[in-house]
Amino acid sequence: MTAVSLGMPAVPPPPLAPRRQSRQIMVGSVPVGGGAPVSVQSMTTTLTADVNATLQQIAELTASGCQIVRVAVPSQDDVEALPAIAKKSQIPVIADIHFQPKYVFAAIDAGCAAVRVNPGNIRQFDDKVKEIAKAASGAGVPIRIGVNAGSLDKRLLQKHGKATAEALVESALWECSLFEEHGFRDIKISVKHNDPVVMIRAYRQLAEQCDYPLHLGVTEAGPAFQGTIKSSVAFGALLAEGIGDTIRVSLSAPPVEEIKVGNQILESLGLRERGLEIVSCPSCGRAQVDVYTLAEQVTAALEGFPVPLRVAVMGCVVNGPGEAREADLGVASGNGKGQIFVKGQVIKTVPESIIVETLVEEALRLADEMGAELPDELRELLPGPQVTVH
Repeated sequence: MTAVSLGMPAVPPPPLAPRRQSRQIMVGSVPVGGGAPVSVQSMTTTLTADVNATLQQIAELTASGCQIVRVAVPSQDDVEALPAIAKKSQIPVIADIHFQPKYVFAAIDAGCAAVRVNPGNIRQFDDKVKEIAKAASGAGVPIRIGVNAGSLDKRLLQKHGKATAEALVESALWECSLFEEHGFRDIKISVKHNDPVVMIRAYRQLAEQCDYPLHLGVTEAGPAFQGTIKSSVAFGALLAEGIGDTIRVSLSAPPVEEIKVGNQILESLGLRERGLEIVSCPSCGRAQVDVYTLAEQVTAALEGFPVPLRVAVMGCVVNGPGEAREADLGVASGNGKGQIFVKGQVIKTVPESIIVETLVEEALRLADEMGAELPDELRELLPGPQVTVH
């Protein structure tokens, strides 16, 4: 068999649209807006007052690629836990404040990297803006004005009849104007709605009417499947237009799942260097291997791989080689065997029973050639010299 060069793209595709020009704020060590890479956030589901459990979940999120984490602060016990959490977390912590303006000041004093306030849920919030602006400015802490369709100010509900895109935008910009009166502009805005169409319209309007960085979110998006679809549609539409500086995928699922989806959305749009990407065919009548199981096995075997890698898992040799041409590594399976591809070349054919093992070996070889620091347990799995089959 002659090695077949299928060609690799010389450069990554250009972005779909220029990024919207926004002012930049610093959420701890993470820049948001002003051309900074789009960051991915999540929110803990533990009781914030349980410091150990909360820090454990933050560590899990950090390991999954979370860059900013938000914690709920509904009680005084939660407030008292903030200093330890903010100090020991490896990523910036945002305090999520509802109903109690005094907790905003406590979160700033505790060393939180930012504070999220929901104007619709804080009584007499407007009367506290001057004090909040002074405290936040003095500590260098940005404020996220987080407007939510489910808790919109009653005055705006009466004016607009329901939580329309216009109502959400009016609420956010009104609160921004109050801070601006006191010279405070270290602000990030979110206008979340459970309907992706309304949400998209709201953010488009915001993007035209202000230069604040925008935090994208579809609120109450639902269980993992539905929430992933809603968030992907909404974020994809906006990010493809250059709108959005940080994102949170809201799922009724463990927070780590939110990070996985968020990172994948950014990678799919070319807004983040890709990590492990499995390109697998949908299967068809030509397939002579269980593609679904094979793809899952490869994904599991390479989870947490230390270098960006695109791996193609194809069910037959008809379209497999062509479809795998942009992959770093791949397999086209059939008749109980698998053709293994590396950088567009067929390097060997192996029995179906060792396809996964072989792909892992070749992935490790690629990582080693790229100079990646492999753990000892992975380095021991490195195969011998690569031989091209003729």
